[in-house]
Formats: sequence, structure tokens, C-alpha cells
Amino acid sequence: MSKNRKRMHPVKAFFRAVLKPFSFIPAILVMVMIFHFSSQPGRDSDALSRAVSHKIVVAVDRVLDRDWDDGRIEHYTDKINYYVRKGAHVTEYFILAACVALPLYVYGIRGIALILLAGAICAAYAGLDEYHQSFVAGRGPSLRDVGIDCIGVLPGILLTMMVGAIGRKTIFRPLAR
Repeated sequence: MSKNRKRMHPVKAFFRAVLKPFSFIPAILVMVMIFHFSSQPGRDSDALSRAVSHKIVVAVDRVLDRDWDDGRIEHYTDKINYYVRKGAHVTEYFILAACVALPLYVYGIRGIALILLAGAICAAYAGLDEYHQSFVAGRGPSLRDVGIDCIGVLPGILLTMMVGAIGRKTIFRPLAR
């Protein structure tokens, strides 16, 4: 090692050697979670989203003090169930995009390259996930669902970029010296 080259800060060396490879784990775990949800038969998947929709309607009923009867609660549950299902798609892929963008950002991919690479990975996974659903009872592939999944991707990547940039300007700034 030349005399002009400074020794790396021990904390920075630790982050590079140990934690960088672990930055891929959240993305893998989210992919496993999405795969698990997609493996549920259509009836089970619908029952889960209906249960969530029902809880939302009951909570709204309580908060707004509407005192709805069971028929009205079921009516509103039916009305919002589609949006709850699609909102789950957007949310899953928002989280996946943030988790995919994180290790790429950690390894130095920034800007438009990060958006394109992380976006391509998430879109490809959405497509593979829909293909996977073609083998699940009561489910089928949907190009429309891939598009809905991708709605959450860009905001997830942008959030990671923003948090990374803020972190580099604040808490990790001393390590850059």
C-alpha cells in the first residue's frame, strides 16, 4: 500500500465487508412473501382480501359512528374489495422496489441507472409472479396486474434514492472523509 493512501475508517470497512452483502436479504424476503401470497388458491386469496376489506369497513363505521347494519357493511365490503386487492399489489411492489433498490444503491448504482435496473428487476418479477399464478388453482396471469404492480415500483425506488442521498449527506458524511 502506498504512503499517500489513507487507511479506511474501521466502521466503513465493517459496512463494506459485512453489511453490504446482507443488503440483498430484504429483497429476497419480500420476493418470498409475494411468492407465498401468489401461491394461495383463488378462493383463499379472495377470502384474505375480503377479510381485510371487512375490517376496513368496520373501522370506518366505528370512526364515523354510522351504526351500519350487517347488510350495509357487506355491501361496502364488496364495493372496496377490488381496490383493497389492487392496493395490496401496489404496496407489495412498492416495498419490493425499495428493497431491490437498496442493495443496488449500496453497491454504487445511482440515478437513472438505479431506476432502470431496479425497475426492470421488479417488473420482471411481477411478470414471473403472474406466470406463476397460472399454475395456482383459481388464479390466472394478468398483464393488467403486472401494470398495477409496477405503479408501486417507481415510488419505492425514489424513496430509496431519497433516503440514501439524505444518509450520505448526514449520518454517513463523516465516513466519506
